[in-house]
Amino acid sequence: MTNHLPRDEQDASDIIRDASEKGILLSLSGQGTKAEMGRPNQTDASISSASLTGITLYEPAEMVISAKSGTPVSEVVRTLAEKGQLLPFEPMDYRPLLGTRGEPTIGAVAAMNISGPRRIMAGAARDSLIGVRFVNGRGEVVKSGGRVMKNVTGLDIVKLMAGSWGTLGFLTEVTFKVLPKQERMTTLVLRGLNDAQAIDALSQALGSPFDVTGAAHIPARDRQGASTLIRLEGFSVSVDYRLGELRRLLKRFGGSTDILEGRGAEAVWQSLRDATVLTDGADRAIWRVSTAPTKGPEFTKRVAQALEAQWYYDWGGGLIWISTSGDGDAGASVLRETTQSLGGHATLVRAPAEIRSSVDVFEPQNEAVMTLTKGIKASFDPSGILNPGRMYAGI
Repeated sequence: MTNHLPRDEQDASDIIRDASEKGILLSLSGQGTKAEMGRPNQTDASISSASLTGITLYEPAEMVISAKSGTPVSEVVRTLAEKGQLLPFEPMDYRPLLGTRGEPTIGAVAAMNISGPRRIMAGAARDSLIGVRFVNGRGEVVKSGGRVMKNVTGLDIVKLMAGSWGTLGFLTEVTFKVLPKQERMTTLVLRGLNDAQAIDALSQALGSPFDVTGAAHIPARDRQGASTLIRLEGFSVSVDYRLGELRRLLKRFGGSTDILEGRGAEAVWQSLRDATVLTDGADRAIWRVSTAPTKGPEFTKRVAQALEAQWYYDWGGGLIWISTSGDGDAGASVLRETTQSLGGHATLVRAPAEIRSSVDVFEPQNEAVMTLTKGIKASFDPSGILNPGRMYAGI
């Protein structure tokens, strides 16, 4: 299979236009660290942004950064750190979960709307994405959005590209708004709560005026007891005050409490961000479930009644990472039935290719939404050559 490595945007345009005219199906990627996600592509050739690298604009005072799509996330993070800034949405690194190598790219962060624990405070990647350049399925170069936050021209297309998984266009440049890095990070840990108690505590913390930037719960497992984690960031004196107030607010939940700071706290939140809490067996399937936080404990209870599963909660209980056996349908029938009953969306993040080919990787859409999805795909990629079938069969 031919692997195209365009040197610049015009080169990418020529490659895609030629593919469109010849009916050549293209698999889109950065450095391939997430190639094993989504439905397996049935394509004739590939096009990679790996050679489209470099930061094209950085205005620390305006808190805006632009980079070519193949730029490693680590380069963007390092550049921002030098000026005391960061990507607000704390993008996940899928390599530990998928066992892949290479460097995650900033274009993939936008294309897959990759976010982490700070989403509950800062929003998702799409909420910080304010500008894109991409090549559509006709080979046309499209620019949407701007490089300053007040410029909202074309904002809808910007949001549409976030989470489209390369099915609508080949990203060549992305622009994000950024935030200052906080002076201090600390984590309040409540020990020994069951799932329902933990979600109640997290809801109390998130509903308080104390600006929680992380809210997660790891149930008891093996010889480790349950841990409910609440993260605070900011100026040190503010963190101390909010920490004291939260301890008083959550005192009724009883049990012991700890404070995590420094590298230990950073490591815990990184393991939650990257779902390495669940990576105890490469043969197990991994699911990502979004649901109402108050329904999270009931959701996992029903799943556990039908499957051998392990899980933890992020986003105050609104995000559940679930590990199931990789045999059969990897628990798809049980999870789909549960999302239909309780509400929510389940995405199969890791499983063998044969399973990802035979079950719905993303939550099935109703007829009206699927019709809309097909219409959007046809308007951006009328020949259907870009990442065909990556999200839904036939699209």
